[in-house]
Amino acid sequence: MALALSIGKCSLLGNYRENNEDSIDVQLFPEMTVCVVADGMGGHAAGEVASKRAVEIIPRELKKRLGASVSNDDAKAIVRRSIVQANEEIMSLAALDRELKNMGTTVVLTVWRKGSSLMYVAGMGDSRVYLVHGKKIEQLTVDHSIAQALVEAKTISAAEARTHRYRNVLWKYLGSAEVGDGPEVKVVSMQAGDRFLLCTDGLSGVVSDEQMMNYMKEKPDNQECADGICQLALDQGSRDNISAIVVEVGESKDRKSVV
Repeated sequence: MALALSIGKCSLLGNYRENNEDSIDVQLFPEMTVCVVADGMGGHAAGEVASKRAVEIIPRELKKRLGASVSNDDAKAIVRRSIVQANEEIMSLAALDRELKNMGTTVVLTVWRKGSSLMYVAGMGDSRVYLVHGKKIEQLTVDHSIAQALVEAKTISAAEARTHRYRNVLWKYLGSAEVGDGPEVKVVSMQAGDRFLLCTDGLSGVVSDEQMMNYMKEKPDNQECADGICQLALDQGSRDNISAIVVEVGESKDRKSVV
């Protein structure tokens, strides 16, 4: 069965920020569809610059290197390398401009190659990618926060991490030397009816996984779902910018890639 994607996207300033440091983008290339969500940081306009560069550089690098004939393992390496390239360029820009010195950004992305039933998923920082499959929701990315590092070290529980004072303190993000060779790239086998949610912590920090799943099941239209789930985070008191991309997997005979 040939598959296709239907996509909705939303980014809200919110009620507590003067500027939106989130950046999101969907690129529909002939050979692939790339979705990217980034949450910038660094004060003044620096966070906006970092997140904007991330969503520009990563699709650019993927378009340049990820051809139809590339193997699965090589594709994973290319996705990883695109993130490393974004990190290198953001760090170089920060080194040249004193006002951008401390800028950085999270990033999450999905890459679907046309004709495939596989989705490539990667992330850096604490923005997230979720998969809603049937009656389950699964977080596909790992937070690079100090609280999550404490969970992995078995110092605190996952439940404690959700309210830990270091839950929003990142040790790895674009704009930092810790990126190294890049993050793990997951390859997810997908089916018609699956939905992916890419979001910043302005959403995931206030809306529970169960609420996300239930809301996404109530809203079959992907643009309505993206708009509504961001508004839900705002209604529940999010104090951050809020961004989301909703990606639905469908059959190509009755669906096409849309933005």
